[in-house]
Parts: sequence; structure tokens; C-alpha cells
Amino acid sequence: MSSLLSARMLTKAFPSNLLFEEVSLRLTAGDRVGLIGPNGAGKSTFLKILAGVEHADGGEVMRTRGLNVIYVAQDDVFSEEATPRSAVCDQLIEDDARLDRDTRAEISLSKVGFTNLDRPVKTLSGGWKKRLSLACALAHEPDVLMLDEPTNHLDLEGVLWLESFVQQASMSMIFVTHDRTFLENTASRIVELSPAYPGGTFETKGNYSEFLHRKQLFLEAQAAAESSLANRVRQDTAWLRQGIQGRQTRNKTQVRDAAQRRGQLKATKDRNLAPTKTTTIDFQATERKTKKLLAMHSVKKSMGEKKLFDGLDLTLTPGQRMGLLGVNGAGKTTLLRLMSGDLEPDSGTIKRASDLKVVTFSQHRGTLIPEQTLQEALCPVGDMIEYRGSSVHVSGWAKRFLFSPDQLSTYVGNLSGGEQARVLLANLMLDPADLLLLDEPTNDLDIPSLEVLEEALMEFPGALVLVTHDRFMLERIATEYIGLDDKGTAKRFMTYQQWNQARVEAAKAKHKSNTTTPNQKPTKNTRRRKFNYNEQREFDGMEDAILKAESEVERLEAIVENPNEMSDHVKATQTYEALSSAQEHVKNLYTRWSELEKIQNAD
Repeated sequence: MSSLLSARMLTKAFPSNLLFEEVSLRLTAGDRVGLIGPNGAGKSTFLKILAGVEHADGGEVMRTRGLNVIYVAQDDVFSEEATPRSAVCDQLIEDDARLDRDTRAEISLSKVGFTNLDRPVKTLSGGWKKRLSLACALAHEPDVLMLDEPTNHLDLEGVLWLESFVQQASMSMIFVTHDRTFLENTASRIVELSPAYPGGTFETKGNYSEFLHRKQLFLEAQAAAESSLANRVRQDTAWLRQGIQGRQTRNKTQVRDAAQRRGQLKATKDRNLAPTKTTTIDFQATERKTKKLLAMHSVKKSMGEKKLFDGLDLTLTPGQRMGLLGVNGAGKTTLLRLMSGDLEPDSGTIKRASDLKVVTFSQHRGTLIPEQTLQEALCPVGDMIEYRGSSVHVSGWAKRFLFSPDQLSTYVGNLSGGEQARVLLANLMLDPADLLLLDEPTNDLDIPSLEVLEEALMEFPGALVLVTHDRFMLERIATEYIGLDDKGTAKRFMTYQQWNQARVEAAKAKHKSNTTTPNQKPTKNTRRRKFNYNEQREFDGMEDAILKAESEVERLEAIVENPNEMSDHVKATQTYEALSSAQEHVKNLYTRWSELEKIQNAD
């Protein structure tokens, strides 16, 4: 198949850090390449070099003549005044006719599901901003689309939509992601960027499962090669240490070959050590013997006028691992806060075991203080940390989470998302727990860290409740699920597939209901009732009223998704109440609109 783009011997380094050296890659028509690797391997930088956004220190990138490559960054940044239409139009070349720009904008926006093209972008949720970024890219009609962490911070619904988009797209793609199920379902080729491999990369055709199989075989072969080289080097060393007579008759070629083997052995050892450099995660348990840790009976909770769930019964016991499922705003985080005791139910009872130890991971990372140094965040007092009855120096503790001693003076606010997540996990490990409540712990973690986290959770003897958009982790960790349908109902499922099937069937039923006209054929001897003056005015202004109400919902959803805004618990509660009220207002407007349409269409 013809090559669209090829990179040869690319090298990139910063003053104190070599990202990658002499790395090569080839992209052909129809490729969907998943680019993975540990944090710090340089995946995002490598993608930017391929896209022409950054320059390499060495090597070259060659493209076919006229190839249109578009890069979509991790963060979706738009001006405060932008609308979806204006955001896309601003991305198009200046010499386009205005009508052509508008038409192309409308086409690209419709491809990603937009119907209201003039809503303020600042009112959009994170998922819809990601769709808008894709619409801006599609407007350029790319031959190659490059996506940098497209699933990060999306909810499960957003990830499922993005997966469908990638599967159906016609252009070639390269995407950086840590979402293993996304890779499984979309990638035609996997490339791992890591110093564990000769040439800096390892790639396989096929999905993520095939990649894991091939990678294991390669690493086993590389380990065997190290053992063989080590034996030869031992023989070389013994030969080189022979007496004077041996050195006089020594063959220069043999000396040169021995030196080369020593170099090969060192390089092979370094590569084999690279996969072992992962975060060490091990949650402490209290060794409690209690069989029942927490019991919820007939629990009801609303936020404002929106009912999240009612009549919820739930019992948590040691060894139980529960996944919470549902769209943003359905009440997953609220349910976790009820379990932790941060919130009280509107009705029903929650009974906790005596002196229950609960450890919570919050997706908003509100416990981190940006102005603190890494050392202060890991060890607020002194330089020794107490863990499992022993004292550990802060530098040694930091190394367990892949931080170098030089980073201890770095401010928390300057750490990457993945590094901040590792700080939170390090702090959580210090407290013995009976119950772990984890709200999106996978954000920004690389695949090796995710695998270590999964192993730690599997070995944790207490109970845990997990909220995550990482389907791979959900299916591996959870023993059962509770699905919140955003309509006040909580239902138990035994598998993720059961919940997803129920979600798909509900969406089909809703679509069928929305596309079936409610109008009835005229019946005899009935008179049409006309609108009175107030009803006519209400009906004429209904679309504007709904648009205004939906904009308010989008504005509040954006606040909810902003960790800086939601770090204050009082403000967070007020915002959730306002969001629930705004959502209910939209629902009431649609109900009233339907009533008015029935009056208008009646004969």
C-alpha cells in the first residue's frame, strides 16, 4: 500500500531529557495507528513533529505531495465569544468565499452531531468541545488526522461516540491514547514508543490484544538474547584476562568483537530494564473481619428538583468491587459522596460499620495545592514518611512513583496530569482503608501505571466502588455494576455488556418515540380549539425559551467539569442544585411545547 507519510531517524531532546532517538514510522492509506508508550516517552511531541507543529533535533519527515495533515491537540481551546459556526469558520483559510466557509462549517458540524450552530462555545460540555475540535479539523478535509489523547477526560458516552466516529471515518489516523478498549476497537496497527525496544519503537498489525501477544514474545526473546550475550561476554572477559603470552598473540578482530558484545549487552540490559520502571501501588487494608461494611436501604437523593435515584438498596462487603455507570450528571459522584458521608440522603438509611475507614480518590484533585512543592505534597512535615509501620525517606517514596529527587522542589501546579494523579495515589496509600471510593482515577495515567493500579485493586481485600470511563479497567475489576439512567432509577447489572445493551435499547426506544408523530387522524364531531392570546405568545416564544434554558444547562455543566470551580464543596453543592433545576426547567419546557403542539394540531 502506498505511503502517505514516513519519519526516519527522528531524535528529540530537551536540555535535561532525551525523549527519543533515531525513531522511524511509516503511515499508509487507510491506517489507524494507535501510538502508545509510558509517560515521558515523548508520544505527544512525536505526534506534533509528524504533524509539522514541532521540529525534530535530527531526522526527517517526508510526505506525499499535497498531503493535508491536521493535528487535534489534547486541550480544546476556543475564544469566549465563539460559537460552533464561528469557531469552524475561523479555522478555514482566509481567501475562501464567505458562503463556502459557512457551507463547509455546517457540513463538518453536522458530521459530529451539532444541530445548534450558534450556541456559545463556553456553554458546551467537555464532550461537545471535543466534537467541535474534530469539526474544525474535518472542515480542512484532511487526508491524515492526528489526535492527541482524544478520550482523556471524556465521560463514557463521549468515548463511545468518539469510538464510533473513528471507526466510520474515511481518512487515515494516528491517535495517542491510553484507552485500551478504544485501541482494541479502532486501531489497525499499534506502535509503542519506548526505550525498551531497538530503534525506540515496537509495532504490530492488528488490535491491542494482538499487540500484547507479540510484545510478550518479543520481550521474552530479548531476555533470552541478554542471557546469551552475558555468557559470551563472560567468555570474552576470561580470554582478555589471560597472561602476557596470551595478550601478545591476541587477535585484533577478536578484541574488537568482544568490545562490541559488551556494548550490545549493556544496550540489551537497558532495554530489558525499561519495562520495569513503573509506579508501585499498594493500598493498605485494615484487616477488619466485619462482613458488612456499608448498607444502604431505600435511599433517595435529589439535587435541586432533579431526582438522581430513589429506593436504592446496596450492601458492600470485603472483596466486593462495584462499578458505577451512567452519563455525566446521573449521580455517580453524588452516590460516592453519600457512601463517604460527605452528603446525607433525602430519605432512607445508610449504616456503616463501626470506625469504618474510607479512602476517596476525587477526579477534581481538590486535595492538591498547586503552590506546594512535590516534597510538601508527598510529605507535609519533615522528610520521613510512615508506611506500613516503617519510615521511608521522601526521596525514596517519590521514586516509587517515578519522580526523581530533582523533582522534589517542583511545584505541584507545574506537574503534568499524570504526575498529579500519581501524587494522589501516593497519598491514598498512606491511609489504611476498609472501603476505596475511586472517582475517575485513570485520567492521565499511562498504560503501565494503569496495569499496576489494576493489580493493586484486584489484591485489595476490602470493598471498592469505581467510577471510570476506562472500559478495560471496569471489565477487569468490577464484579457487579449499578447503572444510573439519569431519570431517577438505579438498576443492578452483573456485566458491563448487560448495561451497555440496556443503554442501546433505551436509546433506540427514545429515538423511535421521538420520530413517531403523535398526531391522530381527525375524528368526526370534534371542534378545533384555537390558541388564546397568551397561549399563542407562549407558543411563538417557545423555541427561544428552550434555547436559553439549554444554554444555561450547558453553562452549568461546564462549571461542573472544571475542577478549579468545584474544589469548594459548598459552591459545588450549589452548582449541582442549580444544574438540576435548570435541567428540570428544560424538561418542563419541552413538555409544555408538546402540549401546545397538540392543541394547535387538534381538529
